[in-house]
Amino acid sequence: MQKGQIYKIHSDFYYVHSDGKDYECKVREVLKKQKQKIYVGDYAEFENGAIERILPRKNFITRPTVANIDQVIIISAVKEPDLNFTQLNRYISFAKYHNLPAVLCFNKNDLSEDDKTIEKVFSIYQPLGYDILFTSALEDYGIEDFKEILSGKTSVLCGASGVGKSSLINAVCPGVNIRTKEVSEKTQRGTHTTRHCEIIALDEDSRIVDTPGFSHLKFDFLMPPEVGNLFDEISKYKPDCKFPDCLHLTETGCAVKENLDKIDETRYKSYVDFVNEAKEYKEKVKYQGVKTETSHKQHYNKTAVKISAKKREVSRNTKKQKIYKDVEDERIN
Repeated sequence: MQKGQIYKIHSDFYYVHSDGKDYECKVREVLKKQKQKIYVGDYAEFENGAIERILPRKNFITRPTVANIDQVIIISAVKEPDLNFTQLNRYISFAKYHNLPAVLCFNKNDLSEDDKTIEKVFSIYQPLGYDILFTSALEDYGIEDFKEILSGKTSVLCGASGVGKSSLINAVCPGVNIRTKEVSEKTQRGTHTTRHCEIIALDEDSRIVDTPGFSHLKFDFLMPPEVGNLFDEISKYKPDCKFPDCLHLTETGCAVKENLDKIDETRYKSYVDFVNEAKEYKEKVKYQGVKTETSHKQHYNKTAVKISAKKREVSRNTKKQKIYKDVEDERIN
């Protein structure tokens, strides 16, 4: 049986790279019945064009759905569209939630004549320990530095539509020739040129995961107290708050509120926005059960369908009834 990495999923076909060759595969029905989730980046065992098993992942992110990655490169545009700090903080917080290192890349540097934006970027994110890179795919500026960041790693590029992800990929890997489009003058928003996730190999050890752009990522999947953990400059003051469940909004004795002069206002505003989204999620699940059961399990390196306790109990009752019936029939006869 062969092993390889799924580099693209399109319709009902899974494209696997193995030993320098590409294979078009389908998924075994047993995996579909188990509702096994399969992501771009997954390593799989396959045979005769059929994927038999998905190998364990080292990590994954849910939007875009990609597995087995080393870093997230967040692409933002300095201009066209204008730099949106709340959007940028969303991507940064999302990477932190998944415990993945993030690199901040600001593209279209050739369009900006305002150094204040660049200065603001460095003043906010450099003290937080983020690698910062300015590029211009059009003028080939910063491309060598961009290649160096990609070297030896599998990197996910994420960012809104129109920030130049496809242009940067074309700059570091000209043979790919990914389609690009201009930003709309009316809406100042980009249009989708990438329709699905796909791994693009730069060399034997370096890969880019190109992803569709998306404009809004909501934190409607975690509880409000968890949001503070995604902001280092906020979480460091939390132990000094009067209340352990402090959300750093209007509470008395809040150490974060007392140190707002040391926290960038765009970062704190983003934090408040994300907490409000998490509150909506909390209200949504307040009277609902959120526990989920897995439909399969690993046993002796094999995947097997997992039978629920309820179904097992029904099966035992059926056996008992049959025994009682047999005993009753024997008694009557």
